[in-house]
Amino acid sequence: MKYVVIYERAPNNWSAYVPDLPGYAAGADTLDELRELVREGVPFHLEGLRLAGEPVPEPTTIVEQIDAALA
Repeated sequence: MKYVVIYERAPNNWSAYVPDLPGYAAGADTLDELRELVREGVPFHLEGLRLAGEPVPEPTTIVEQIDAALA
């Protein structure tokens, strides 16, 4: 399963969330650090859901980028 991850730049750090995984979020000083946290954190989050007997949401979010100059 592949989930969409949204990375956002804040004034002093980076944050990320996964729209299809409510309750999952991460933050770090750099984008590289954050990407590593997400790569480790999403499987851990999914394992926690399974162990708790919670359903694991299917990935449904679709991402598209547009050229704002042409929109």
